[in-house]
Order: sequence, then C-alpha cells, then structure tokens
Amino acid sequence: MLVVTTNAIEGHPVQQYVGMVSGETIAGVNLFKDIGAGFRNLVGGRSSAYESEMQQAAQTAVNEMCGRAQQMGANAIIAVKVDYFTLGADNGMLAACATGTAVII
Repeated sequence: MLVVTTNAIEGHPVQQYVGMVSGETIAGVNLFKDIGAGFRNLVGGRSSAYESEMQQAAQTAVNEMCGRAQQMGANAIIAVKVDYFTLGADNGMLAACATGTAVII
C-alpha cells in the first residue's frame, strides 16, 4: 500500500477515488514516562519516551487506515494527515488519527 501526504503520486495517475479512509489509536501513557517527562521539563531537553509513544501511535493509526483502505479495494492512499490529541482523566491518553483518500492507481 502506497501512502503519501501529497494529493497526487507522480507517474501514477489516480484511476478511481474510492473514498475517505481513517485509522485511529488511543494509547495510555504510564507513570514512568510521566516521571521522566516531568524531569525533562525541569531541566530541559527532549522526552524520548513521549516521542517514541507518538511515533508508535502514528504508525498504528496509519496501519489501521491502510487495512481499511485495502478492504475498500484501494491500493494507495493520498492526502494523508495524522492528528494527535489527548483525552481521558488528566489528559492521560494519547490519541492519533490518520485520515486520507483511498484511491486506485
């Protein structure tokens, strides 16, 4: 499955627009990551634990989206966007939602 953020794939014209497709994931952030991030917040620097969690959430959401696009008969997804947000008690959950247009190229 070819997945791109652009509205077209050079050299591969869209033969058919299948429809909008999305994939979602929600992940809990555990206490140890919160402690590490809190320490990083005090001294400065990057929080690799949170960065890794965000990357994993995005990849899971994209994988879910790809599975749904394949079920629709598509072989590519264009105009992909991944959004992140927090939810739950004390914003303790990280959510990622990938959306795009399923197409046949």
